[in-house]
Amino acid sequence: MTVIAYVLGVLLFAVGVAVSIALHEFGHLIPGKLFNVRVSEYFVGFGRTIWSKRIGETEYGLKAIPLGGYCKLIGMLPPDERRGTEDEQDAQEGERVRSRSTGMFSQLMDDARSAEYELVQPGDEDRMFYRLPWWKRVIIMGSGVAVNLVLAVILFGAVFMGHGVLVAKPQVQAVSQCVIAVRDGDQTRECTSADPQSPAAKAGLRAGDEITDFNGTRITDYAQLQKLIRGNGDGAARLGVVRDGERLTLTTDTTVSARPDPDDPETVSRVGFLGITPVQETERQGPGYVIDTMSSATWQTLKTLGRLPVEVYHVGRAALGLEERDPEGPMSVVGAGRVAGEITSQQQTPVVDRFFSVVLIIAGLNLFLGLFNLVPLPPMDGGQIAPTLYEALRRGWARLRRRPDPGFVDAAKLLPLTYVMATLILVGSVVLILGDILAPVTLQ
Repeated sequence: MTVIAYVLGVLLFAVGVAVSIALHEFGHLIPGKLFNVRVSEYFVGFGRTIWSKRIGETEYGLKAIPLGGYCKLIGMLPPDERRGTEDEQDAQEGERVRSRSTGMFSQLMDDARSAEYELVQPGDEDRMFYRLPWWKRVIIMGSGVAVNLVLAVILFGAVFMGHGVLVAKPQVQAVSQCVIAVRDGDQTRECTSADPQSPAAKAGLRAGDEITDFNGTRITDYAQLQKLIRGNGDGAARLGVVRDGERLTLTTDTTVSARPDPDDPETVSRVGFLGITPVQETERQGPGYVIDTMSSATWQTLKTLGRLPVEVYHVGRAALGLEERDPEGPMSVVGAGRVAGEITSQQQTPVVDRFFSVVLIIAGLNLFLGLFNLVPLPPMDGGQIAPTLYEALRRGWARLRRRPDPGFVDAAKLLPLTYVMATLILVGSVVLILGDILAPVTLQ
């Protein structure tokens, strides 16, 4: 049963990835067609074609490797400004657009332009992408990003508002019988005679007790109670408790112990300690919670993108056994799929909770894809948006100065950078996949 659940988790994640990619490319397809650009191909995946069907002028299909996709709009590259519209005329007359340059980069650009204009057919002269007004091009390229970000909001909202999140309550689920500091390494070991008795055990707290006040302060939630306990040091503690409908007052002294920060588990400090595990219940949240969580996740994702090369380097070292794998570091879709499988195979967790946990992973993936594609470097969508905005500014500035129209920005000149970035992305992906195989992140 565990193996089946694991496989189902991996499959659920894989379907989520494929659907996210398909919707991203759909975000390019729809405005492209609305703005009358001819879309020749719409594929999910890369590699060998396993299924395709032509509907109208567009071929739709699936490829063998579901790790990406593309939507082919004709005329992404403008003709060579040195040759005017010869490329377009050659293509419309059924002739192959020939390369005429001899320099390495010039040859590269001419070859790309040649391949681009092989798709141009008679009657397409006003249906090419580069001929659109700049704002339409931005909409087409930005819509894929927008789809991922909107999908992330929808999925986060479905989980937080529709299902809920675990919220700690000021009610005792379990009482620690002794104090085991974080520095001891294993806080899950059994108590020994050498361990001091916990303040909660001394007070006589029991599972099921609801703590209503702490040193005279009325308790409304567990976060408030935790803050009061941590700030109490080794001082006296008077606890108002409701047990089986009866109000009790219990007394003890909190002790100082090394504990992780609730907001930053990596930070350990010596704070007041009582020794209870709170009851956790699933509660639906409001739109404000979704907005706060999305804001926090967006900031964390941006920081991750900023240090991604360094993080990938450390994953590579972990794969070679030179250091420990950071559980908070980046992972590939292979690693994320593995985590999804581990989540769904945890039999002690309700099925619905496991399902929504995988949905959260897919939501986070969409947030990452949306922000990653905004990076203003090719081959990301931002690598098309940035030159388009530059072109609009350049033309607008020329009009203000009553100068001649400087024309289109030739995106073909960015092809060397495109190949460099594509190579770096490929190498980084391989490193992350190897890291997820040789030094995987696990939930244990």
